[in-house]
Amino acid sequence: MLLHVQHLEAWMTLSGKRAVVTGSNSGIGLGVAEALAAAGAEVILNSFTDRPEDHALAAELGARHGVPVRYIPADMSKGAECRALVEKAGGCDILVNNAGIQFVCAVEEFPVEKWDAILAINLSSAFHTTAAALPGMRAKGWGRIVNVASAHGLTASPFKSAYVAAKHGVVGLTKTVALEVAGQGITCNAICPGYVLTPLVEAQIPEQMKVHNMDRETVIREVMLQRQPSRQFATVEQIGGTAVYLCSPAADQVTGTTISVDGGWTAL
Repeated sequence: MLLHVQHLEAWMTLSGKRAVVTGSNSGIGLGVAEALAAAGAEVILNSFTDRPEDHALAAELGARHGVPVRYIPADMSKGAECRALVEKAGGCDILVNNAGIQFVCAVEEFPVEKWDAILAINLSSAFHTTAAALPGMRAKGWGRIVNVASAHGLTASPFKSAYVAAKHGVVGLTKTVALEVAGQGITCNAICPGYVLTPLVEAQIPEQMKVHNMDRETVIREVMLQRQPSRQFATVEQIGGTAVYLCSPAADQVTGTTISVDGGWTAL
């Protein structure tokens, strides 16, 4: 039976769904929020700041796609604020756990406060928001939890002990939640991006060009994307599109798994 284009488009609509996206006022989180809004979902943007420009960003996103978009500040290093975010949103049909930070250092020199912060924001926040969101999803008999993990949730790199540990934990949490909600109309999956061209990564390129005395394309290909066989960045739009797919009926039986968007990194 052929699936007509209009039927496919209907499958990808998220109209009537409310999505909470943590860490979403820039980068991957904003890209995911944009894709969900474009698919018709009401969206809750989040970060730890509470600036006029954060709320303006939400208003602009809502106006662009004709859907309600709000900004709710919450510190993802604090469990109570993670849970309160879901409550203030009025619950959610879609939860995207994206908030994350990074720090690079050898294990024996790794600052304890940095370890604690990375584990709290990158891993524990997903536990708290998921725990807060699940009762409402169960009551509706429908829900989508999308955890933004990393290629480092499946493999490792030196000097990134906290980040790698946290992202491996996110993958484990994803599998556990998927098993607990199996058959209840709720799915839980993880997206594992490789290097994604975000404003933060873009800002690192000129410095890398100076350090290595290379032109832009060479430093991207030979230094930044050395472990990414495609030698191309993933884009926030690609991560957003993957999230929309995971929220669609096409992915009703996709749960407890990881989807790598890493240019072949984890195939090595």
